[in-house]
Amino acid sequence: MTTAALIGTYILAAVLLGDALLSIKPPAFISRCLSGVNLPRDWWWALIGVKLLATAGLITGALRNDPSITATVSIGVLAYFVFAIISHIRARFMGSEFWLNCLGMTLLSGVVTALNVGAVL
Repeated sequence: MTTAALIGTYILAAVLLGDALLSIKPPAFISRCLSGVNLPRDWWWALIGVKLLATAGLITGALRNDPSITATVSIGVLAYFVFAIISHIRARFMGSEFWLNCLGMTLLSGVVTALNVGAVL
C-alpha cells in the first residue's frame, strides 16, 4: 500500500470509530440528521454496528498492508454515504447536517477509496 492510502485508511477508520462512539448517545446534530431522513429510532443501533464493522475492516486491511481488504471496505463505506446522500435528498433534508456531515464523509471516503483502489491496480 502507498503511504497516502495507509494514512487515509487510518484517518477514515478513526473518523468512523468516533462517529460510531458518538452515535451510542447521539448529540443533537446526529439525532437531527437521523430524524431528518426519517430513519426509525429503533434502527439507529444498526448504523453503529455498520460503522464499527467498517472500522475493523479498515484497520485489519491496514495492519496487514493488504490493499484488497482496504479497497473493498472503503468501497462499502463510500456506498454507505452515497445512500445517505440519496436519503437526504429523498427526505428533502438539506440542512447543515447534509452539507457538512454527509457530503464531508462522502468526500473523505471517496478520496480513501480512490487511494486504496489505486493501490490494488
